[in-house]
Amino acid sequence: MRRAHRIAAITKRLVERPHHVFGVGEFADLFDVARSTLSEDLAIIRATFEALNMGKIETISGAVGGVRYLPLLTKEHILGHVEDICARLRDPQRILPGGFVYIDDLISSPELLRTVGSIFATAFGEQAPEYVVTVETAGIPVASKVAYALDVPLVIVRRQSRPTEGPVLTMNFLSGSARQLETMSLSRRALPRGSRVLLIDDFMKAGGTLRGLTDLMGEFECSVVGKGVLIESAWPEEKLIDDHLPLIYLDAVDVKEQKVVVRPADWILS
Repeated sequence: MRRAHRIAAITKRLVERPHHVFGVGEFADLFDVARSTLSEDLAIIRATFEALNMGKIETISGAVGGVRYLPLLTKEHILGHVEDICARLRDPQRILPGGFVYIDDLISSPELLRTVGSIFATAFGEQAPEYVVTVETAGIPVASKVAYALDVPLVIVRRQSRPTEGPVLTMNFLSGSARQLETMSLSRRALPRGSRVLLIDDFMKAGGTLRGLTDLMGEFECSVVGKGVLIESAWPEEKLIDDHLPLIYLDAVDVKEQKVVVRPADWILS
């Protein structure tokens, strides 16, 4: 097989499984080439990705050796992607009765979700989460792409337990916006104790859901290494958490003027 063919095949394998470590010997056996030849192939891929800001090809040294693709984005690329999402959110047609904003099409877009997954993977990759945790149902598409980008399992916390989940841990939490008592449940088999988890949600008002998730992780004796939110609303002003990372601030929805005021989060602009 020619070098161009090997490079195409290796690139496809790496990009399909971000953060997954492939053994160098695995590629050497697959293409029946020496490790030195394979190192030259990887050097070409690495240089190309760096030149085009397409992420990072990382080589892991050691007796076995390995290589993986990290979907890391520059601050400029993150800002550009988030600005694009903000531009779509500013469409007056998204305003619903009662001052709500329609976002279902955004969290159903594979292209947008792939980008969001890469952004959160860039932001939280160094914390080395072992699981991504979210609450059903709207947060699942966002969290699944984050888990994919980090190459870790996705854990879904249910609003109501299911018989097929076996023994579950159920707890009540207070919704920060509605001030209502709600319930969340998670199978005791879903998370090993002592795991490092990343919490992801699609939309946050007061932060009651993320606060409840944090408390639930405490019951599992798991360490929360980060909290990511796609969109955070400016109201209510008092939040139940303050150590989270939003991508977009929803400052206001003016029904009369048909205007949606959104902007990238401060950490992106800094």
